[in-house]
Amino acid sequence: MTAISGGQNHSLALKSDGTVVAWGYNGLGSTTIPAGLNAVTAISAGVFSSLALKSNGTVVGWGDTTVPAGLIDVTAIAAGPSNGLALKSNGTVVDWGRPGVPAGLTNVTAIAGGYFWLALKSDGTVVGWGNNNYGQTTIPAGLTGVTAIAAGVTFGLALKSDGTVVAWGQYYNGSNYVPMTVPAGLTGVAAIAAGSHNGLALKAKAP
Repeated sequence: MTAISGGQNHSLALKSDGTVVAWGYNGLGSTTIPAGLNAVTAISAGVFSSLALKSNGTVVGWGDTTVPAGLIDVTAIAAGPSNGLALKSNGTVVDWGRPGVPAGLTNVTAIAGGYFWLALKSDGTVVGWGNNNYGQTTIPAGLTGVTAIAAGVTFGLALKSDGTVVAWGQYYNGSNYVPMTVPAGLTGVAAIAAGSHNGLALKAKAP
């Protein structure tokens, strides 16, 4: 396996030969991989949808999603409940199912989301759009120096070049929604990930 992706109800794994394995709940065909799918370089599992990026820059979707016709030159993908996002090699972004990419959004280097969307720009700033009922697209003022982003259901995370993490939005703690916060003193972080209502940080190995 070279990559894995966990959706809300199913999971995907990318094998070294460029094929994909899926398991879990198959509602709306989310684990029914299209026949002959190969040459895959990246995968993304949503709620009832799955996406695969092929080595030729095209995207294949199955389950509850329909990839726009003619979509090419894609370098990254993200799957939502029944929608998707694609980053193109020219730094622009295409979304479908829930359209609304901010006008003039360019120079994007990374994307994240599903229930809402985040884009990391080459200047280290972050743009958010979509559902903002918990402040998840309200990017903290002055946020710069970002090298990676992650999105949960109702919150966002940003990894900064100094190894610290910034959080915004809210998460469900089992009884109600509360502000998402980062553990005090968290430093030396090398990578981040977000679950539905939790965040994870991988710390850099000590020298």
